Amino acid sequence: MTTTAPTTVIDRRYSDPAADPVGWGTAWQRLTEAELFWLTTVRPDGAPHVTPLIAVWLDGAGYFCTGPDERKAKNLDANRQVVLTTGNNTLGHGLDLVIEGGAVPVRDPDRLHQVAEAYVDKYGSGWRFEVIDGGFAHEAGRAQVYEVRPTTAYGFAKGTYGQTRWSFG
Repeated sequence: MTTTAPTTVIDRRYSDPAADPVGWGTAWQRLTEAELFWLTTVRPDGAPHVTPLIAVWLDGAGYFCTGPDERKAKNLDANRQVVLTTGNNTLGHGLDLVIEGGAVPVRDPDRLHQVAEAYVDKYGSGWRFEVIDGGFAHEAGRAQVYEVRPTTAYGFAKGTYGQTRWSFG
């Protein structure tokens, strides 16, 4: 988890009067356990691009990878701002999470090895990557790894509806 606790505020405009703010520890646990995320990047013309992907979370940041010729990689070359979302597709229960931040390429071999191991730990041996030349390699080709440290995050509790905002920094 992050070394500094974020500022946590519940937005009463969008929350049931009985709702309490969700603690960052709960949100962090959900992030680390979630199997699927939706990544939103910005195309060069300013239009959004959304795609599902898998991600791992270590030391307060999320990590994902993509091939250098994929649309999201091209978008990130021009604009590093992203949104990662996860949750469940039910209305009456659960917690949806929205993470805003900048996607920074990871090239440090030690960190890449940690991220590669985290993929195997979370998703199994079918997601084993080799660390080569500042990125990942596997049978499908090469991939750039990105780190997203949250700047702002939102939690949308369902059932007893509540909107929590976490601010970092």
